[in-house]
Amino acid sequence: MQIKTMAEYAAEGKSPEVLFWVGCAGSFDDRAKKITRAFCKILNKIGVEFAVLGQEESCTGDPAKRAGNEFVFQMMAHTNIEVLNAYEIKKIVTACPHCFNTLKNEYPNLGGNYEVMHHTQFLKELMQEGRLKIEGGKFDGKKITFHDPCYLGRANDEYEAPRQLLQKLDAELVEMKRCKQNGLCCGAGGAQMFKEPEKGNRDINVERTEEALAEKPNVIATGCPFCMTMISDGVKHFNKEGEVQVKDIAELLAETEDL
Repeated sequence: MQIKTMAEYAAEGKSPEVLFWVGCAGSFDDRAKKITRAFCKILNKIGVEFAVLGQEESCTGDPAKRAGNEFVFQMMAHTNIEVLNAYEIKKIVTACPHCFNTLKNEYPNLGGNYEVMHHTQFLKELMQEGRLKIEGGKFDGKKITFHDPCYLGRANDEYEAPRQLLQKLDAELVEMKRCKQNGLCCGAGGAQMFKEPEKGNRDINVERTEEALAEKPNVIATGCPFCMTMISDGVKHFNKEGEVQVKDIAELLAETEDL
């Protein structure tokens, strides 16, 4: 898979259509790397010119900010903004809602102004333009339920893009009792991903997964690498990994016949 960096584009005197911000999870987490590959596979297949920062990309600072360390967040953000502005980046797409939210809503105050899209928004846009054609026959007769990531849904009011993509898969899309504006967090947001949970009756990801499994889906779809980890752990908790798959929307689209 050939993926060019911004440095390579700059050396050619060119600029890509979009910068793909991979994020920490998509770069280093073995499960999330599959989401990164699936998204790049789609873009390569349909001829979208995109680039990554590669070694020049560092964490957006989201976990530091959510954990209360504003100083570290601003240091990290300023470093990234310097790199992005040096390349005159205009449009960024990312498969991580945490990166999406931070780049979109918190970088402008520090001098980083870009058009930022979640990968489901970008794929929906490509679909509407006729560049991405989704043939979902492989999923005919299957049941999919979608878990809304907090930083995509409630934080940025995006509920329809992921569902519009899933509706093209010929599967039955079933909603959990708590969904969209009333969705339940997977338990990883607010830097909780990186610490053990406080004592309580049960873990949030177990409760959320139970809600998903109640719909008897073949696939629990996500749009966030943090949610992917938490829901996958929940499925393992119920010993259902042999019956229920947890997949990112990009992975599901990459499995369709055309791609």
